[in-house]
Amino acid sequence: MATESFPKTIKAIGFNQNGDIDVIEELKDIPFPPVNDDDVIIKVEYAGVNFIDTYQRAGLYPSAKFPVILGIEASGTVVKLPASEKALHGLDLKVGDKVATLVNNSFAEYVALPAWRVAKLPATVDTRTGAAVILQGLTALTFARESYAIKKGDIILIYAAAGGVGNLLTAIALHFGATVIATVSTETKAEFVRYIGAQHVLITSTQSVVDEVLKITDGKGVHAIFDGIGKDTFEDNFKLVRRKGTIVSIGNASGVAPPLNILRLSEKNIKIVRPRTSGYVTTPEETKHYQDELLSLLVQGAFKVQRCQDYPFTAEGVQQSQKDITSRGTVGKLLINVAGL
Repeated sequence: MATESFPKTIKAIGFNQNGDIDVIEELKDIPFPPVNDDDVIIKVEYAGVNFIDTYQRAGLYPSAKFPVILGIEASGTVVKLPASEKALHGLDLKVGDKVATLVNNSFAEYVALPAWRVAKLPATVDTRTGAAVILQGLTALTFARESYAIKKGDIILIYAAAGGVGNLLTAIALHFGATVIATVSTETKAEFVRYIGAQHVLITSTQSVVDEVLKITDGKGVHAIFDGIGKDTFEDNFKLVRRKGTIVSIGNASGVAPPLNILRLSEKNIKIVRPRTSGYVTTPEETKHYQDELLSLLVQGAFKVQRCQDYPFTAEGVQQSQKDITSRGTVGKLLINVAGL
């Protein structure tokens, strides 16, 4: 596909070596992304900030080569359709459509990717909301459907419930009919999660999560735990999950959980799952199914994007976003305002 109408190089933010936050920089002479016949080109408006960005920058997830453009999700406007008509089969896409998608290298002015991976946003959903919900929303929804299938009557423990995934997972679990025990670190976050509707909210700085959860559940424990904290909460999970329950490890905010002796699972016949969103939205069929369900739930009001915080599309802006997300002091979704809207 010809790209003569597009710039030869684009602005992007990333890093040329692994290290601390100060390795993040505006990358020089980044070529326009390669475009295949099945690809759409999107002019990026917003890109989401995620913990995985910090893992990549620090080298926890090693990079095959440098430089690395940060970002794994974006929203924006379709500016070019695929050269292949077959690529658009069954898709309602046209130039000018507002879309959101999971895509690598999203801290950039343009991205190119297969058309089937793009979610067309409903007219009532703007690109800021689209970027805020596409990754965390798909993560929360697929985990709530497949890592542990939340159902009416379940009691679910969600750590870090005020965060980007946590607040959406809380809302979805409530929509599915579960009772939610949510943990947060401050009263401000507690107010936010109560507003979403969680029936029980525990402030970890002043309350014992183990004591309170066992009290709420009459000593039985919860049906499932969604744990985005990692190392600091790992041992407590075995006390809090009930017989035949499930522990879903969804993050490493306090560090990676220690190695597991598999015999521990037999004490209560429990399951431990460590999923990745990309493992649930791998094929075109899976991607369309979950994108459609997610946007339908959003339009229905099953959940809302409660709060967002924007950062400028600069090295300093991205550095600050990583400082803030790793501080565990943020509420809701963090976004890079790529288009300066």
